[in-house]
Formats: sequence, C-alpha cells, structure tokens
Amino acid sequence: MSIFTASKERATTGLALIAGVLIIGIIDNFFLMWLFLGVVYLLAFKEAMSLFDIKKNDLIYYAAGLWLIAAFYPYSDDLFVLAGVIYASAVAFNRELTWKNFFVFIYPTAGMLFIFSMYQEYGVISLFWLLVVVGMTDVGAYAVGKSIGKTPFSATSPNKTMEGVVGGVVVATIGGMFVGLGIVDLGISFIISFMVAVGSIFGDLFESSLKRTAGVKDSGNILPGHGGMLDRIDGYLFGAIVMLVLLRGLV
Repeated sequence: MSIFTASKERATTGLALIAGVLIIGIIDNFFLMWLFLGVVYLLAFKEAMSLFDIKKNDLIYYAAGLWLIAAFYPYSDDLFVLAGVIYASAVAFNRELTWKNFFVFIYPTAGMLFIFSMYQEYGVISLFWLLVVVGMTDVGAYAVGKSIGKTPFSATSPNKTMEGVVGGVVVATIGGMFVGLGIVDLGISFIISFMVAVGSIFGDLFESSLKRTAGVKDSGNILPGHGGMLDRIDGYLFGAIVMLVLLRGLV
C-alpha cells in the first residue's frame, strides 16, 4: 500500500469516526450512548484479551453482562470494584483460576465504565470536554514533536519526544479549559484539563507498552488506517478516570 493510499484511508476513517461521534453527541440519547459505548467497549475488550494473551474467550460474555447491568445501575464505575471483589472471591475459592484473566476487567473496563458514569452524571458536555482535551493532546504532541522534538520521552514509545508531550499538554490545557466552562469555573477547568491531558499521555504510553510486550504494531485492524479500537481510545481510558475523579472531588 502506497503512503498516499494509506494516508487517504486514515483520513477517511478519521472523518467517519468524527462524524459518527458528533451525530451521537448531538442526538444525546441515553440508550444510543449506552449502545455506542458498549460496542466500543466490547471491541476494545476483545483486543485487550489478545494483548494480554488471554485465551478464555467466554470472558467477553461476562463483559457484555457487566455492560448490560451498567444500563440500569446509576453508578457504573462502582461495577468495576464489584467485579474485582467477585473475582477475588472466585480466585480464593478456586485455586485453578488465574489473576491474568482479570486484567481485561481493569483495562479497558474501568476506563469505559468511568466514561459512561461521567455521561450519566455530567451529561454529553463532559464527554465533549474529554474528547477535546485528549484529541488536542494528540494533535499538539504530534505537531510540536514533528517540528522541534529532539529529546526522547520514554523508551516505551520511541517516537514520542519531551517537547511534543509538553506541547500537547499545553495546547490541550488551554483549549480544553474553555470547553470545561460549561461545567465548572475557569480555575477548576484549567486544573482538570491539565491533569486529563497528562493522563491521556500515559494512557497512550500504557497501551504502547502492552503492544510492545505482545510484539504487535497495532491492537487490531478494525479501523482502516488507524489500527484497532484500543489504538483510538487509549488516551480516553486514562483521561476519563482522571476527569471524573477530579470533577467529583473539586466541584
């Protein structure tokens, strides 16, 4: 595949994703949002199983059941803790069970439940805020890194530079704090935007470490030109947890 064809494919997929997310956000229907995030979650869950080298394929049914409960339970992120208690009890009871199988109920499950909880508590504007901060972190880091980046950031992701990371965080903080004014005041919005931007950097880095360990370039191939679902949402999975925790603690 030529560079031109690959770039065109990436751009087409990217525009389709943006259009789909905007349409769902504008409609702002609880069931539609639950369904959309559920599809994203299960696709990411399946990819995470592969990255963690988990062979127990029936875990996807437990994930689907957990997401179904989230539609009716008002504090979705609590279900992640409950799942941990249940699995710890099962491990204590059955010594043949392994903790590795629970990794997918931490990542990406926790992040997706926090995203859904944030929608339940703070509405679609909070998801738009998250989208802007993480998106601007990625774009800012790429632009600044390509133009002036020289200092390596982490061996986990050799293409990232310290200059790019700082540039991305600065751009996202400034842009995101204005979106956050729809929920909080300027000072709190600045703090949350900054912390979410930093969190998204490490969300991306964490997924890179999983792929490096698994020996793969992408988490999957479901999104032409972009790789897998986890490749697109890695920053959001960490960013959402940071944002919801800070919203609850500072507002």
